Amino acid sequence: MNRNVTLSLPAQTLRRLKVLAAERGTSISRLLTETLDEILNRETGYERARKRSLAALEEGWSLGTGGRANWRRDELHER
Repeated sequence: MNRNVTLSLPAQTLRRLKVLAAERGTSISRLLTETLDEILNRETGYERARKRSLAALEEGWSLGTGGRANWRRDELHER
């Protein structure tokens, strides 16, 4: 279901928007809807990835050491 929204745009922006919509053979409403959908999809995708990454960081990774470092710094950097 579509809902009407009132926007306040600078006159120059509205003129450019009308030209762009005409060049694409679409309406201003359709152009704005598609653009806003792209933004929302990009943002929600980012948010999902962010939550997955934070959950993985919270859980942590096993490095196979059991939390112990059984080596000395100089052993790691022998030349």
